[in-house]
Amino acid sequence: MVYRDRRPALPHRSGGQTLPRIPRENAMTTYDAIIIGTGQAGPALARRLAGSGMKVAIVERGRFGGTCVNTGCTPTKTLIASAYAVHVARRGADYGFTAGEIKVDMKRVKARKDEIAGRSTRGVERSLRKLDNCTVYTGHARFRSQREVEVGNDVLRSERIFLNVGGRASVPEISGLDEVDFLTNSSMMDVDFLPRHLVVLGGSYIGLEFGQMYRRFGSQVTIVEIGPRLIPREDEEVSREVAAFLGREGVDVRTNAQCVSVSRKDGGIALQLSCEPGPAEVIGSHLLLATGRRPNTDDLGLDRAGVKQDKRGYIEVDDELGTSVPGIWALGDCNGRGAFTHTAWNDYEIVAANLLDGEKRRVSDRIPAYALYTDPPLGRAGMTEAEVRKSGRPALVGRIAMEDVSRAAEKGETEGFMKVLVDAESRQILGATFLGASGDEAIHCVLDTMYAKAPCTVLQRAVHIHPTIAEFIPTILGDLVPLQD
Repeated sequence: MVYRDRRPALPHRSGGQTLPRIPRENAMTTYDAIIIGTGQAGPALARRLAGSGMKVAIVERGRFGGTCVNTGCTPTKTLIASAYAVHVARRGADYGFTAGEIKVDMKRVKARKDEIAGRSTRGVERSLRKLDNCTVYTGHARFRSQREVEVGNDVLRSERIFLNVGGRASVPEISGLDEVDFLTNSSMMDVDFLPRHLVVLGGSYIGLEFGQMYRRFGSQVTIVEIGPRLIPREDEEVSREVAAFLGREGVDVRTNAQCVSVSRKDGGIALQLSCEPGPAEVIGSHLLLATGRRPNTDDLGLDRAGVKQDKRGYIEVDDELGTSVPGIWALGDCNGRGAFTHTAWNDYEIVAANLLDGEKRRVSDRIPAYALYTDPPLGRAGMTEAEVRKSGRPALVGRIAMEDVSRAAEKGETEGFMKVLVDAESRQILGATFLGASGDEAIHCVLDTMYAKAPCTVLQRAVHIHPTIAEFIPTILGDLVPLQD
């Protein structure tokens, strides 16, 4: 069975019960604050505002909890955990045991994912419906003016409106794409079978995580990337290492591959490519589009409110997340200032602190940090080596291969490396790249030191616990050398 992702711009509603409402024509209610969307920032902000005594309305048109708990972090990392368990079981001989024939039951894998993600979704909705001073509206919200929002037959008015509407998969313009079935990160959540050959269009975070995951479940996987290398925002050595360990697991990686057209062929889906080297055609049983994200700002009536957007549809915000209209803020993926769960949460913290606590917090105080959840994972903080070189500042670099880290060897997971970049004059850490076992956790040692604006010697002289991955960070900092041109 092929799943056809033909959802309209507005995602379908599911999860939780909709409370019965009495239809009425243009009934207006005034609130101290209106929040549109229940992603990472919205519910937390509702709790803060309602707790301060404000009368709050929060609007959700689909699943409570937004991308993270429904089609992003929670379900994908649950699937990745299942794939990791399968991978380790197959490697049993490396650890001194035999697990026998490994069989993957995709219906059970999906059921586990649904239970864990559903628990989060239900928890978000339940907490909001029980929240004092908060009214939940289910439906699509649109601006009528700068201070009025309509949801069905209801008209809500407030001097403070917060947009937390999130984003969705971007569908590229490719000849023939409208004639074939395809998947996105959202519709992948409905898959309860093993694709024979999954072709992934896009070689960045979403594509790599799904590609490795389904290869470990047992699918043949081809990843097609238009650029010269995978994850082009990272340093070249990261791209090489990731391509190498995916290749060792049997993932076919095609780079410099411009997708010219898509068509049905031999009961599958054929991608016609313009690239060198490799064949000009890839035929798979299923196609996953992982070519980027776009904000859910198409049908909000932003023009009626006078809220400015950039050319990609993201809402323009200032350093405190205010839009072009005073009294309207944009948080989370729709503002283009991070597009991560942790940055959305920080957006909430900034807005709440500035409104309620008399603080002056800013987005520009945030240090870029994120992770790629391949196995091994990539943990990133601050500047890349390429960015440091481009800045022209004198810098030092320390590096260690994971094969030289005792804890990684003990775990039998020695792919990757750890690298830290330091300002040669101030000795403050500029950035770090940890591609390896527990890299997504160990990176926080560096990140916290960066936020403290402490010199790297503070972290270098710290006594870390043995045996861990993080214990080698002081070693790296003790072996810094000048970053050569």
